[in-house]
Amino acid sequence: MTPRPPATRDHSRVALVTCDLFPDLYQDDQDLRDLLRQRGVEAEAVRWDDATADWGSYDLAVIRSPWDYVPRREQFIAWAHSVPRLLNPADVLEWNTDKRYLGELAGAGLPVTPTEFVAPGRQWTPPTEGEWVVKPTVSAASQDTGRYRLPGQRALAEAHVARLTAAGRTAMVQPYLSAVDEFGETALICLPDATGALTFSHAVRKGPMLTGPDDGTIKPGSETIDPRTPTPAERHTAERVLTHVPGGPERLLYARVDLIPGPGGDPLLVELELTEPSLFLRESDGAAQRLSDAITIRL
Repeated sequence: MTPRPPATRDHSRVALVTCDLFPDLYQDDQDLRDLLRQRGVEAEAVRWDDATADWGSYDLAVIRSPWDYVPRREQFIAWAHSVPRLLNPADVLEWNTDKRYLGELAGAGLPVTPTEFVAPGRQWTPPTEGEWVVKPTVSAASQDTGRYRLPGQRALAEAHVARLTAAGRTAMVQPYLSAVDEFGETALICLPDATGALTFSHAVRKGPMLTGPDDGTIKPGSETIDPRTPTPAERHTAERVLTHVPGGPERLLYARVDLIPGPGGDPLLVELELTEPSLFLRESDGAAQRLSDAITIRL
């Protein structure tokens, strides 16, 4: 692909980064693309691993749906560092694509779901009872994730951890937060305001997904999505979490903070999504427009 010199271009160019699973973008991102085009921006879908793409020819590359990066994370991170103008920034993506960042945030005193990390070569001793979630620290869309009831499913949980660590992956073990079954998970989406400051935009309720153990036959169930008004405690927790993003939240184009009530009812961080989250732009009037505005400001 031959770049066009900026001085001869009539419009700014934006790459909306995707993968071959969504060559024409995910639905939410199609709305975003159309809004950018209405502003005169040349917005187009580009696969992150497209060897013919000339990333230097874009005024901005916006990560949206590169959802096939998990088995190629090192390649993905190397690519991100090679893109001249990328949002969110490459160093943030590197930090955020390995869920060991949860341990860092917990160490900073934030309310994080209790997590035990099991590195390759380390022996894991399962808890004696309760419900537990096992998953790898590098994953997306609940891939390789299972829910286990102990002691009855202890062998399955041990086999899951052993399978991950034998493959050179770090496993993470968390208590299953039962509040997700009724209350659900609150995903708070933050976008820049008119001044460029990252601020709360909208939220959704995500229903429970995990129905059983990851034993090769039981897969994550379907997930229901509904608009939600977050509680003041959820808003406050999200704000606290975002202050600990490397380099500060002002560097971000978007963020999604996923919370579930803990045993005492206070919100606990499940995941901080800064890499390729669904932003549920169609669940809130004007959300796609707000993100379009933020991209235009960055241009």
